[in-house]
Amino acid sequence: MRNKRLAALGCGVLLLAATTVAAEEIGEVSTTFKFVGANDKIVIEAFDDPDIGGATCYVSRARTGGIKGTFGVAEDTSDASISCRQTGPITLPERVASGKDDGKEVFKKSASLIFKKVQVVRFYDKKRSTLIYLTYSDRIIEGSPKNSISTIALTQAIQGGAVAVPGN
Repeated sequence: MRNKRLAALGCGVLLLAATTVAAEEIGEVSTTFKFVGANDKIVIEAFDDPDIGGATCYVSRARTGGIKGTFGVAEDTSDASISCRQTGPITLPERVASGKDDGKEVFKKSASLIFKKVQVVRFYDKKRSTLIYLTYSDRIIEGSPKNSISTIALTQAIQGGAVAVPGN
């Protein structure tokens, strides 16, 4: 019985690790001093949109410290912020330009051992030629209404081989 529990826990941890998107950690600041274990922090991470070259987002999020945080079993708060920028030429895939990929998850990071995650989903506003990125946290049982958005206005983007200019 014990071996089955350990195997299930191991599978859960591996599944969680497999679904976590890698991001580059840019920096961090301590927000609370802890006598034992790591301090509470705000962490800034950068990730490139996996489907749209030239689109980069920066997410700041809370990371809980203390003994639980040191061992990776603490639950982080739902506080997160996002800022996205055009960092190179942008070519919109047809699925994005048509709106078929609206709400697609482009980033996910664990905010607890198993049940909570911070994620970023992408939308495309064709009328205004703007990419919209929404960050929020959710749990299996209940989510959080805390959220943040960022946009990238496309002054000129390539859609299916043709250059799209806002208003055209």
